[in-house]
Amino acid sequence: MKFFPNLISFFYFCLSILGAILPTLANIEFVKENGPGFNIIKFIELANNNPAAQSLSFDLLILATAIFIWMFIESRRLSIKYFWLIALGTFTIAIAFSAPLFLFLRERRLYELNNN
Repeated sequence: MKFFPNLISFFYFCLSILGAILPTLANIEFVKENGPGFNIIKFIELANNNPAAQSLSFDLLILATAIFIWMFIESRRLSIKYFWLIALGTFTIAIAFSAPLFLFLRERRLYELNNN
């Protein structure tokens, strides 16, 4: 099977790379400003520092929860391999990384199922 079976899979893969790099760069900057380690309490405090930040935090939390549940169910339904990588990426990198990566793996699996 081709690594990128279609254009949308390539697009999802590119988004997953951006979803890993951009949040990681922001987290590195956070550690530089609030270090020496990753202070999760300070991170949550800043994420809820004002109504705009709080709105985005709640929005992301609810969206990430719904998407993660869907990804889990869909990976089981389609027998998508490497869901452990999706779960690990969600909680250690960002949902902005793991959701597009899941969509990439899903596209590859759908292509595989339709062409066998």
